[in-house]
Amino acid sequence: QVQLVESGGGSVQAGGSLRLSCAASGNIASMGWFRQTPGNEREGVARITTVSASTWYADSVKGRFTISRDNAKNTIYLQMNSLKPEDTAMYYCAAKRTWGSWYAARIDYWGQGTQVTVSS
Repeated sequence: QVQLVESGGGSVQAGGSLRLSCAASGNIASMGWFRQTPGNEREGVARITTVSASTWYADSVKGRFTISRDNAKNTIYLQMNSLKPEDTAMYYCAAKRTWGSWYAARIDYWGQGTQVTVSS
């Protein structure tokens, strides 16, 4: 069983920046982030594969968010710049044992979630 430990998040004004981190306790093929607001499903935000560092971003965050990895630490990072109020959500670190589509239903492991709040 792989455990994911998140850190970062918090409150910031619109236009500001935050960085999320997620450390995995074991080897996995891909890691990334989802976010969720009350009453809505979790949506994929960004994903990176651990071997090739191939990345994927949701259209809503392209150009503003950057996902990166440190394989030596088994840790990924999500640098969030130019934050908007609509980025406010609970952010969940996620991991898969295989490559492929980044959908919530296909995720093998979840972190506990960290709140990001962006005020206007």
